[in-house]
Amino acid sequence: MARDPYRGFTLAEVLVASTISAFVALVAVGALKTVTDGAHLVRQAGEASAEVGFAARLLARDLTNFYRDPDPRSMQLVGASQSSGEAPTAFLRFYTVGRAPARGGQPEGDVYEVEYILKQTADLEGSPDENAPRSLLLRRLWPNPDRDREPGGILVPVAQDIDVFQIRFSDGREWTDSWPEETQTLPRLIEVTLATLPREGRPASIETFTVNFTRLATTPPDGQVGPSAPDQQGQQGQGPNGSSPAPQGGGGPGGPR
Repeated sequence: MARDPYRGFTLAEVLVASTISAFVALVAVGALKTVTDGAHLVRQAGEASAEVGFAARLLARDLTNFYRDPDPRSMQLVGASQSSGEAPTAFLRFYTVGRAPARGGQPEGDVYEVEYILKQTADLEGSPDENAPRSLLLRRLWPNPDRDREPGGILVPVAQDIDVFQIRFSDGREWTDSWPEETQTLPRLIEVTLATLPREGRPASIETFTVNFTRLATTPPDGQVGPSAPDQQGQQGQGPNGSSPAPQGGGGPGGPR
């Protein structure tokens, strides 16, 4: 008897074909998910590295433009690292010279007080949601600083999820992780490390740089820091009202009035 040319598939053939199709789809979905997750991790790592690099470059630029004055009392550099125990949070505060105005249309000199602070989001006002960053590196820029007034200025975040804000100061003999205001001198070297730790498959990102303050920290026998051309060791700027740096006993930012 001749076979029917229009005979359909048997149940066994349908089940085998369905099983193979499901297996192929499962493998394809798994591969697609792996590629998607990998791309997400790469993007996260790139964003974290870019944030850490941006914050490190900004801080290095501000330190390079450190404000120097013939009167050492008119200069300021205070800081404490995470591990120092000298402050509740890591911070670095100093005077810097800036050429771009911080506030458009308002009078200000070219000397600013700048402060970098690492804050945990739990310490900030408000209740952050579960998607909020764990920490923020904040930059406070204060035009026309004055030690007789409460610190103010413009506070902006420059990086998030920073786990390490390590600052080391060298006086030429040893390293320390804090530089109190009572020191009344400048360190010879400052080493700053910013880093994010590995988290949820994201690799660590770290940036370290060193700023040399040797020329600024060296005080001649007469007790004054002699003027020199602006370079990587710091810059001379104008006082809060646009005046040139004051001579010994003059009125630079924070100095005697």
